[in-house]
Amino acid sequence: MKRVILILALGGVAIGTIAASPYTAFTDRPVKAMSAERIDELRTGKGAGYALAAELNGYPGPRHVIDHADGLDLTAAQKTIAQKLFDEMKAEAVPLGTALVEAETALESLFRSGRITEAVLVQKTAEIGALDARLRATHLKYHLAMRGALSRHQVALYDRLRGYGHPGAEGQGAGGGHQHKH
Repeated sequence: MKRVILILALGGVAIGTIAASPYTAFTDRPVKAMSAERIDELRTGKGAGYALAAELNGYPGPRHVIDHADGLDLTAAQKTIAQKLFDEMKAEAVPLGTALVEAETALESLFRSGRITEAVLVQKTAEIGALDARLRATHLKYHLAMRGALSRHQVALYDRLRGYGHPGAEGQGAGGGHQHKH
């Protein structure tokens, strides 16, 4: 009898586990498709992962260059350039990120109200995609510009300071354009 009860109890747990959705934690989000952290990153111009292709391949970001100015032995001119690039990036990224959050909110509102149609869906997702692409390009272009203001040695130092450096890869950047065995 104990065995039957144990089997039934385990079966009930298994069914409860199967029925639970991985999305249940998202139901209380104001914008279901975005975490509060992501919304904050977008509204404040933070990188939000948009520049990883640059960051992890030897193209430093202005914000982190500023953060590591002493370790990179930046000149006064380089500090000025890094700050200017950061300020320009933020001035472009904040409105784009805010618009992206607003567009996602509008899409969700259409679903919530039941007013969504396929035509509107295509239009809204295209708008969201275009904003997302513009925001990513914004972040990437400032990494590109920042690299141009640094020496190869400073790029290698940056990679090491950020934990990306590879021994003997000075001037190569994190990916360095050559293969590393993993």
